[in-house]
Amino acid sequence: MSFNTLGLSEAILKAISKKGYNEPSPIQLKAIPPILQGKDVLASAQTGTGKTAGFTLPLLHILSESENSKFRPIRALILTPTRELAAQVYANVKEYSEFLNIRSAVIFGGVNQKPQAAAIRQGIDVLVATPGRLLDLESQGLLSLKRVEIFVLDEADRMLDMGFLRDMERIMSKMPAKRQNLMFSATFSKDIRKLANGILHHPVQVEATPENSTVDAINQKVYRVASGKKTDLIIKLISEGNWKQVLVFTRTKHGANKLCKKMVSANISAAAIHGNKSQGARTKALAGFKNGSIRVMVATDIAARGLDIPLLPHVVNFELPNISEDYVHRIGRTGRAGASGEAISLVSADETTYLRDIEKLVGMKIPVDILEGFEPDPNASTEPKKRGGGPNRNSNRAFSNKGKNSNRKAKQNPNRAPKSRR
Repeated sequence: MSFNTLGLSEAILKAISKKGYNEPSPIQLKAIPPILQGKDVLASAQTGTGKTAGFTLPLLHILSESENSKFRPIRALILTPTRELAAQVYANVKEYSEFLNIRSAVIFGGVNQKPQAAAIRQGIDVLVATPGRLLDLESQGLLSLKRVEIFVLDEADRMLDMGFLRDMERIMSKMPAKRQNLMFSATFSKDIRKLANGILHHPVQVEATPENSTVDAINQKVYRVASGKKTDLIIKLISEGNWKQVLVFTRTKHGANKLCKKMVSANISAAAIHGNKSQGARTKALAGFKNGSIRVMVATDIAARGLDIPLLPHVVNFELPNISEDYVHRIGRTGRAGASGEAISLVSADETTYLRDIEKLVGMKIPVDILEGFEPDPNASTEPKKRGGGPNRNSNRAFSNKGKNSNRKAKQNPNRAPKSRR
């Protein structure tokens, strides 16, 4: 089936064609028609499935059908959990609205707010935002959400993980009760359904792939290794394999910085990306990684969520996540758009429990290898170590705990989210 059959305008079809797309992805095929009909939608889609276009295309079509007023109020709000995802969604909006009379802007923390406020002051139809900066500007009277017609909550599961529940509630209270709501999430957990019940009205539920399924094109592999030998092993794999583009996940910001320094010492160009990095540094690192001047990008889960890196060949879990679903998000960075990819996990004895949970989730036994000289320590404990990188929680606890944390922080400073979370 082609995009021509979905009821999108000629101007949008022209923009789609310019990007070289011919056929809609499964999530686009399922989500676009009900959105065009004005219905609320709850959609589950993994990274790399084309979900951004799944809500961007119909949203632009709906807005373009009515005449713009002289002063353009914000008519559509797209809320995202991270700066990188906000920037990428905004790029999509710009590309698909190229032949439309639609203005858009993006706002997020970590950069000067003046250019963002100036863009809004000139009048925009679509605003892409992260919660913290959005509430900052609204509290200063620099923007109004009173005319929002369409609200999109992107990566809702990550919003909850990052403690944005209270912020989301405040943002929704500032919009008209009568509006169209679109909610996209990687999973349909109990917490997501609870959140959806408070936002969506008689939603159409769409799902592109089985929940928590991994991409068939990804070759998954585990290397059992002693904890202290992980750095030497990853350097060996990258150097001897002559890998040119590798995304490496660590559980903590400190771990990302430490590993990055070791890579550089081994003459492997590398950059770290996490919440403590300035927006400029993060943008520069991502640009270098995409153009090939940086071979390895070491990232934490929060910073890497939403990164759009086409044809990424290698993802390495330097440390396994203690939340199984995050493994799916991580390896979903490779094997996108039908391309093959490789996901390698370096697993020490204390991560055995995490590995079992991941295998249970993805429904397969991941092949294991041991390289000579990097054998696991036979005397090491298989009990998980208590360390940073997020609480060892399940999704049910995440909703209540994060909500409470967010409430406490809101009382301390009601106008801003924690800086590292923007």
